[in-house]
Amino acid sequence: MDDDSFLKEVVEIYLTDTPKRLTEIHACLASGDSTTLNRAAHSIKGSSSNLGAIQVIGVAKRIEEKSKESLENLDADITELERAFAEAKAALEAL
Repeated sequence: MDDDSFLKEVVEIYLTDTPKRLTEIHACLASGDSTTLNRAAHSIKGSSSNLGAIQVIGVAKRIEEKSKESLENLDADITELERAFAEAKAALEAL
């Protein structure tokens, strides 16, 4: 597998997996599952690091840290995470 094929595959996985993690975050917020929400945010942070999605990394990290203490007041952060992911997605799809 050449570098271009590998990058394309990594991007494809990221663009498929991240929306699933965002859905998981919403479900966990609604059910009060801080442990799974924390893991989903951590997963998004890690996969975003692989692709240099700096804004996504920062917001996911903030959600990850806040969720260790409480699930209150995460709505704005989650909205920001979705916006940052949409921007990263547009940039990655333009590659």
